[in-house]
Parts: sequence; C-alpha cells; structure tokens
Amino acid sequence: MSTVDKHPSPGLPAGSVKAALSALRQLVSGLRTAILALLVLLFLAICTLTAPVGAGLLLAPAVLHAMHALAGMERARLARWGLEVISPEPPPTGLLVALIDPTTRRELRWVIGHASRGLLLGMLGLGLPILAVRDTTFPLYWRFFPADATATSIGIGTATSWADALAVTMLGVGWIAIILGFAPVMARAQAAPGSLLLSAGPDTDISLRIAELTASRAAALDAHATELRRIERALHDGTQNRIVSVTVLLGAARRMIARDPVGAEELLERAQSAAEQALADLRTVSRSILPPVLADRGLAGALTGLAAECAVPCRVDVEVPRRCAASVEATAYFVVAESLTNIAKHSGARRATVTARLAGERLLLTITDDGSGGAVLLSAGTGSEATGTGSGLAGIDRRVAALDGTLRLTSPPGGPTTVKVDLPCGS
Repeated sequence: MSTVDKHPSPGLPAGSVKAALSALRQLVSGLRTAILALLVLLFLAICTLTAPVGAGLLLAPAVLHAMHALAGMERARLARWGLEVISPEPPPTGLLVALIDPTTRRELRWVIGHASRGLLLGMLGLGLPILAVRDTTFPLYWRFFPADATATSIGIGTATSWADALAVTMLGVGWIAIILGFAPVMARAQAAPGSLLLSAGPDTDISLRIAELTASRAAALDAHATELRRIERALHDGTQNRIVSVTVLLGAARRMIARDPVGAEELLERAQSAAEQALADLRTVSRSILPPVLADRGLAGALTGLAAECAVPCRVDVEVPRRCAASVEATAYFVVAESLTNIAKHSGARRATVTARLAGERLLLTITDDGSGGAVLLSAGTGSEATGTGSGLAGIDRRVAALDGTLRLTSPPGGPTTVKVDLPCGS
C-alpha cells in the first residue's frame, strides 16, 4: 500500500504537485523519529560499551523501553499516512528474554536503518524545498550578494551577470523537478523498513487484531442502536407530542366554530403554531441523521457552520482537498458538533479551535479550547464512559470506534482541553 496520496490525477501537474507536497510532509514527519532513533542508537552503543563494568546492564531496561516506545510512535506515524502497521504482541519484560525476543531484534534492525537511511531521507525532504526556493528566486536578490560570494546552493560558481543569475534559477527548476519526480519514491523508501520490521510477524498470533475488529464491530452496532434510540426518543418526546397537540386543537376548534368563532380562530392559530413547531422538530431530527449541509457545502463548509453557531468564539482550519466517505464526514461532523456543545456548556472557555487534516488515507480532527479542563474518558469494553466536564465524550468515542478510529483526550485540571480523533477514510 502506498504511504502517500494514492489518487493524484495522472498526467496532470496539479496531481504531481499534490503528491510531492504530501510526500515532503511525510519525509519531514519521519525526520523526527529518525533523530530519536539516532539518540536511541547512541544510548544502545553506550550500554554496550559500559556493559562489562555493569553500568550498561542498569541502563539497558530504560533503553529497551525507549526503543519500544519509539517503534510505537513510528507505527502511529505510518498510520497517519495511510499505512496501517499491525502491532506485534508486547515484548517480554525480562531483560535477557527481551534481548533474544524476535520483536526486539526486528525493532533494533529498524532503529539502525531509520537512524541512517531514514535520517538522510528526512533531511532531503526538509532541505530540497529550501534549495529549490533559494535557487529559483536567486534573480530577485543576486545583486545584493558580494562579488566573490558563491551563487548556487551547492557551493559552485559566482554570479556577475543576469545570465549567471538565470543559470542559478535553472538549477532551482532542477531541484523542483527532483522533488516532483522523486519525493514520493523517497517517502516510500523511508516508510518501507517500518512497515516491514515493525509489523506483526507471520508467526504472531493475530487473535489480538481479531479481538480489536470484533470490538470495533460491536461498537458500531452499539452506536447504531444508540442512534436509533435517540431518533425514536426525539420523535416520541417532541414531534409526536406536537402533532397530538395539533389534533386536539383542531378537534376543539371544529366543535367551537359554530358557537364561538373567535375562540375557534384562536385555537386554529395555536394549532398552526404547533404544526410549525412539529415541522421544525422533524427537520432537526432529519438533519441529525445525515446533515444535508455536508452534501451541499462539504466538510469544510459544514464545520464552518458549526463554528458560527457555537456560543464560544471558534476558529476553523480545514485542509481536506477531497471528499471522504459519507459515513466518515458524518462522524467528523457529529464529533465536532458534540465537542463544541460540550465546550459551550461545561468548559467556561473563551475560545476554541477546530482543525481537520487529510493525511494519506486518514482524517485527523483536533478540537481544542482554553477552558477549565478536567474532562476524563474511561474506556470499558467496547464502549466508554466520560466523567467530569463534557459527558458527551462517551458518545463521541462510540461513533469513532464504530469506524475503527481512535480518540485521544488531553484535559488537565485548569485546561486546556484537546480532543484528537483519527478516522480511516480510504475509498
């Protein structure tokens, strides 16, 4: 599976540019884990050198724990770019057993490769755009350079005329061509060792993943049943009562029309008002099933509309260049709607922020506020319970779990509160 955008428009420059930019972002994201891998490798070397005097044996458990944590970080990074890496079973805790464990050996091989090749590719992903911008725009500032200064980004040649400056620009165009042609290849090369070495091996028991999928399916069924109960309750407690009221008022008006036309007119006005309220309730319920604003304005427009209606000033930043599946967009809409409702009711916040990003085949949502914090999400079985501020978190968690997504909550006392949601949206 490709770890960059799988749907660039073939033959179109816009598609190539989009794929290249996505690949550069992926390479830069890998640079962080590559630097951490280099640090882990350095500590491993220190442990090995000091093992004969005993110091290395004392540090080994901490270094192994750091390596396992870094491997988990890389799996999460690859998942954000559309490459799901199934985690193996947790490695054993004993030092000697952990050292000979296949998972530990595979992670060590990945650390060595990522600290070298992955670091180099990440630096190229960061440096190539800088070189391209520097050389392409050279004619704009070349006259301000000292006469003996190097003109090109590769340290060759000086510029004494416009012809020299334009030659440097052509070098910048070459950097752009390299980015467009090779950035996706470099991103795949950087991600390949992680997908190969950090996933569960062929001898690994896949019962854990089966259990996860079973739990996800149970959560989907539970979320569906909960949604049906909510719709039934909304129709029963709201719309049905108003329609009954309309029927009663019309019957009373029919009996009064001959002996008290004025009173019958008042009853008819009340019946009309009740009918209009029942129609408004029906529209509200229908919008809660699948908001038509998603079909009309897309996810960006729908989230902007939610922010505009929020009682707390809210900023929206959406970067989703293509449509996702209807179920994914609906889940994202309801996650943001419920989160903003919680913020308005419980947080005491003065401002909130909603961001949405499409990273590979994952839709990433982040909702933050500067309120009092204290929200807690407790997972239990296939569902969740929320305590503290924002009791709707349990419903959000069920919706996200139904799509095999993940929800992370950070809400220390005193704030801020951050809800991060990761939804798979492969088409």
